[in-house]
Amino acid sequence: MTNRYQSLLYLHLAVFLWGFTAILGKLISYNSFNLVWHRMLLAALVYFCFPAVRRTVSKLQFRHIFLFMGIGLIVACHWLTFYGSIKLGDSASITLACLGSASLFSAVFDPLINKKAFNAMELFLGVFVLAGIFLVYLSLPEKPAPGLDYTAAIVTGIASAALAALFTALNKKHIDKTSPVAISALEMLSGALLLSILFPVFAGANSVWFPDFNPEQGNYDLLWVLLLVLVCTNFTFYLGTLVLKNLSAFTANITVNLEPVYGIILGALIFEENRDLSWHFYLGVALILASVFLQNRLEYLSNKKSK
Repeated sequence: MTNRYQSLLYLHLAVFLWGFTAILGKLISYNSFNLVWHRMLLAALVYFCFPAVRRTVSKLQFRHIFLFMGIGLIVACHWLTFYGSIKLGDSASITLACLGSASLFSAVFDPLINKKAFNAMELFLGVFVLAGIFLVYLSLPEKPAPGLDYTAAIVTGIASAALAALFTALNKKHIDKTSPVAISALEMLSGALLLSILFPVFAGANSVWFPDFNPEQGNYDLLWVLLLVLVCTNFTFYLGTLVLKNLSAFTANITVNLEPVYGIILGALIFEENRDLSWHFYLGVALILASVFLQNRLEYLSNKKSK
């Protein structure tokens, strides 16, 4: 296997697990601010438990530390909008479908941040994905249940996609400055620090300082949070950053468009969220899948031709 194919394999594993984060976000009983605070704080603690991580971070220049901590604030905002969207619509499927628009934002942000020419094909494929998202939207029930707001969920989900494309492009630009684990650790730490400062104001009256675990009452929050942190954050965030050494930011973002597919399938299996979805949903998913495979095929042919 070449480095590119290994990176694609790692990325798809990370994307599958990221799709599961939406399921965990719905399973966790408390609000999105509290959830993201737990996720980033515990993930940072896990990273800094390793001496190698602490040594690597200590050798970084202060300007690089501040740079990655700044990107971590964008990551925090991405997760706040991501889980906020899930709570607004009570649906992993809606939020994950909106996340597919990250490829369009990437086609704009990546050239601006990394100072390269805009790619017409990337822009076209990004619009192609949006068409798929629109079809998924058409599959939603016309009348949401009381207390739910599908429009707000979609707007918040698209904002989350834009933030995801932004921090991916920034990570891509600065990936060679240190190890992926150090980058992930600093980004988790900065988000945790920001949310800790804001926690008394934004966590709400029902704030949770530590996840509960009471199977007799059907509360498994601690288990879901540990899975979210150890498997779906520490492990996958490392993989997602590592693959940027061999893949473009656009390839990463367009492959992440499979996250809605994996997540929606999991949502259908676990929550039966597909019960009210029409044929528009399946056509939309097909468009998202087609954009992923077409982009990877075109990039492969381009690389082969250049060699």
